[in-house]
Amino acid sequence: MSTVKEIPSFSAGSIARSTSVLTSGTLLSRILGFVRDILFARFFGTGVGADAFVTAFRLPNLFRDIMGEGAANSAFVPVMMQYKHKQSGEVGEFLGACFFWALVILSGITAAGMLFAPQLIRCIAPGFADTPGKFELTVMLTRIMFPYLILIGLTALLSAVQFTYGAFFAPALGPALMNVVLIFSIFVSIVFFSDNPVYGMAFGVLAGGLVQYLFQQAALRRVGLWIVPPRQMFNEGASRVGRLIVPRIAGSAVYQLNVFVDTVCASLGSVVGLGGIAAIYYATRLVQLPMGLFAVALSTASLPSLSAHAAAGRKEEFDKTLVFALRNIVFVMLPASIFLVCFAVSVVRVLFERGAFDAHSTYQTASALLFYSLALTGYGASRILASAFHALQDTRTPVIVALICLGVNAVLDVVLMFPLGLSGLALASAFSSVVNVFLLRKFLRARLLTPVLVSAAFFVRVLLCSAVAAVVACAGMAFFSSLPEVAGLVFSVCLFVVAYFLCARAMGFEQAGQMLKLFRR
Repeated sequence: MSTVKEIPSFSAGSIARSTSVLTSGTLLSRILGFVRDILFARFFGTGVGADAFVTAFRLPNLFRDIMGEGAANSAFVPVMMQYKHKQSGEVGEFLGACFFWALVILSGITAAGMLFAPQLIRCIAPGFADTPGKFELTVMLTRIMFPYLILIGLTALLSAVQFTYGAFFAPALGPALMNVVLIFSIFVSIVFFSDNPVYGMAFGVLAGGLVQYLFQQAALRRVGLWIVPPRQMFNEGASRVGRLIVPRIAGSAVYQLNVFVDTVCASLGSVVGLGGIAAIYYATRLVQLPMGLFAVALSTASLPSLSAHAAAGRKEEFDKTLVFALRNIVFVMLPASIFLVCFAVSVVRVLFERGAFDAHSTYQTASALLFYSLALTGYGASRILASAFHALQDTRTPVIVALICLGVNAVLDVVLMFPLGLSGLALASAFSSVVNVFLLRKFLRARLLTPVLVSAAFFVRVLLCSAVAAVVACAGMAFFSSLPEVAGLVFSVCLFVVAYFLCARAMGFEQAGQMLKLFRR
């Protein structure tokens, strides 16, 4: 392996720049993703094919989330940082061993997933057996798409390597390529798989995963890095990554158990209404827009910096980085939450209500979106706090917290879905995310020099700016009521953003100035 870059200098400014790169790539990916979802909703709605595809795609994605980006970053980046600081001559052997074991493990999971697809579908969507042909279709789609796990898992590892060298552009752009392939596959599916077009979508998933992998491999070579076979399969650094990743995988598995519980409950159409799984999918896609644009981008950009400070024993800089990240999360995610709560129905109707996606689909999706939106700040803060633990090479504590939150979510799912239907499932997830933030902060406090990360006064000031912006946006929506709803929503978004930033500047928030500079750049 050859390297051409030195260890980057991490600071609040570099984190902000890296976040802006990731955010730009994520924005492009999300725009393309919404185009994909709009087309998918147009042709598939919330019917049998949509439920089957979403559920089948969820299985390789479930293992991807467990084994992929999050686990790779949190376990790999801190160890890689130590190698670059202290054992730079052994980096190539370390990377080769990590790649080899990732390929072996991912291939084994893929083979098992394809073999036991019927049993997995019975567990994750027991209600599908009640609809003729739905179960069998879901099993077949699962077997087609499961190899996607290998491609996306290796892509995550290649992206994590680039993060440690301060290269964020290619990893940010990769998901956009996946969405381009999926958009193309929708049209191919309608033309060439007219009897059952979801099969074309399944093959499109595999094609998208291959394009992402090849793109990251080429990007790695452009910065002077390439993966070579290791001389020894058992490498000390790879073993350390393995020890760190096991608790991280357990934590991800606990999170996915939450998703599993939600999916099982959403498949019970007699309780939550028909099309529950597809409606939750569309709602979470909308919630993931601000999450992906900022919270995930910021936590990903912060991890190398937090890891570098932890490896060097710079506690004060570690605290400053954590405070910077959390305050920016509150500054962005709280107003996003307020906006989605106020405009949930309009957003869903404008984006999706056409063709097979009818008024009932809009009601189901918007009801879930409203309650998911309440916890946007909690979702974002928990990612940052978890990154702090991972930078300290503690992947066990977040697992303990996740187990507690799993119990909270499961109990609330059962309690709330009967009186509130699909909204109850979303509310349960939102409440458990708040518990997650509280517990992570409690366990992290003893390791920090800073007693308060985000003050109540800061939170209240952001909430006040968000409320002012919401009032302005709602007034604008009413004023533009004679226009088509899409135009009114666009104007309302613009009014909300402008009003929020003007209010924030007037109240002296430094975050407003920082983000304005990044936007201009």
